[in-house]
Amino acid sequence: MFVPLSVLEFRDRAETYFGDKIGVVDGEKSFTYRQFGERTHRLANALIELGVKPGDRVSFITYNTHQLLEAYYGVLEAGAVLNPINIRLTPKEIAYILGHAGSKVVFFHKDFKPLVEAMIPELPHKPRFVIMEGAPDGVARDEYEALLAGGSRDPLTPEIDENAVAELFYTSGTTGFPKGVAITHRALYLHSLYAEVGLQFTEDDVVLHVVPLFHVNGWGTPHFLTMIGGRHVMLRKFEPLALIQAVERYKVTRVLAVPAIFNAVLHHSELAKHDMSSLKQAIIGGAPSSPTLIAGLEEGLNVQAFAGYGLTETSPILTLATPRTFLTESESDEKRQARLSWTGWPIPGIGLRVVHSDGRDVRPDGEQIGEIIVRSNTVMDGYYKDPEATEATVRDGWLHTGDMAVIDEQGYVLIKDRSKDIIIRGGENISSVEVEIAIQAHPAVLECAVVAAPDKALGEAPVALVVLKPGMSATPKEIRDHCKERLARFKVPRDIHFREALPKGGTGKILKAELREPFWKGHDARVQ
Repeated sequence: MFVPLSVLEFRDRAETYFGDKIGVVDGEKSFTYRQFGERTHRLANALIELGVKPGDRVSFITYNTHQLLEAYYGVLEAGAVLNPINIRLTPKEIAYILGHAGSKVVFFHKDFKPLVEAMIPELPHKPRFVIMEGAPDGVARDEYEALLAGGSRDPLTPEIDENAVAELFYTSGTTGFPKGVAITHRALYLHSLYAEVGLQFTEDDVVLHVVPLFHVNGWGTPHFLTMIGGRHVMLRKFEPLALIQAVERYKVTRVLAVPAIFNAVLHHSELAKHDMSSLKQAIIGGAPSSPTLIAGLEEGLNVQAFAGYGLTETSPILTLATPRTFLTESESDEKRQARLSWTGWPIPGIGLRVVHSDGRDVRPDGEQIGEIIVRSNTVMDGYYKDPEATEATVRDGWLHTGDMAVIDEQGYVLIKDRSKDIIIRGGENISSVEVEIAIQAHPAVLECAVVAAPDKALGEAPVALVVLKPGMSATPKEIRDHCKERLARFKVPRDIHFREALPKGGTGKILKAELREPFWKGHDARVQ
């Protein structure tokens, strides 16, 4: 028997077997899975009434809200394609995305009305706008709750082609406009199964949505957490204290976030005043972790902490640094924490290699650097309307990630850098991540970023931008001396620049390109 794979099955399962359980919490609002399911049915029927046809794109511009979580199912139930938008983008970039995607309907939170108004002149065509938590006006003809109230509560049964596109996420590329990553029903369904096997969430888990749901499929949580009947808690805006208070109030058990967010929580002055005992696990992704952060989370929050890795193009989770008992039971704390901070080993369903530029596998010795390439049912259908970019990324049946890494004899991978972030100093390759990990081990350092700066003699040199912990002090010489004890001399940063804060993107990831740019002003190329 062949049954098309669809994540709508996960919503239906939660509605049937966890119907009376509170499944979604958003501030003062909460919904049982039965209520959540009904709202998704109403959204689907309302979209049909608005003229949405199978395959049409429906976009959302909002925080982590219950409405966006509802869209993860209601839009698909209508047979359409969900397109969550990065709210940190400029009006021009968002206008490009809506135009490129050909969005039929655009939902936006009232807070983003100025952004929507600014982008309208840039749009090649004007979609139907729907405002959320605000009143209709000249921009939006419809309001979300009124739209749902007018939609039928009866479930729709769309004919699902599992190989059809279900979601469309635009990556913020380093050059040109964002590329649309098209993910199929099949990929989303299988990613949920693979991720659940790797993470082993249960119906008793309460997950705080810190990772924006507009970012890489919300790391898969909208689907696999619903599948097993866990509880979603929405965090609309990240502030360290807001996260701490949410964990205490809602008895959150697991949090997925980037290193900078966990770092901010660990060093918040109010942390000790709050009960964080419900939290059992911290899953670190989106940027490289460090043994220092793992140790800090274990000691400061008494949680299991480990890193993970994935891409928008892979739905996204590829690896987790979850411990393998037979390896870790006899290891020292130092070795164990180092392993937990690595990029990890592939979850089920993922084929992964680390290869030289000619396609040969690197030695599994934790030393030889190559590019991570992967193959899986979770890899994207392709870049939307961009066959050339797709062919450049997916070659000979493997997706080329652009991430440079080593792999050890146990299959654990450690990303050394993005290929574009490798610093080439006098012909020697320097991993900015390796230098950052060394700097972060200094007791006065809160966070840092290492970028390439031009060097007349050697082409490039590493430069560190450092934020110190509140009340702590350090000099550039002290930081450099600290690095000399841990790194080969050519890897030690040439300069140390102290900053009050580092620029971050929508997920909390440090924006290295923005930090690098001033150093290269007036230079024609990265490498001289």
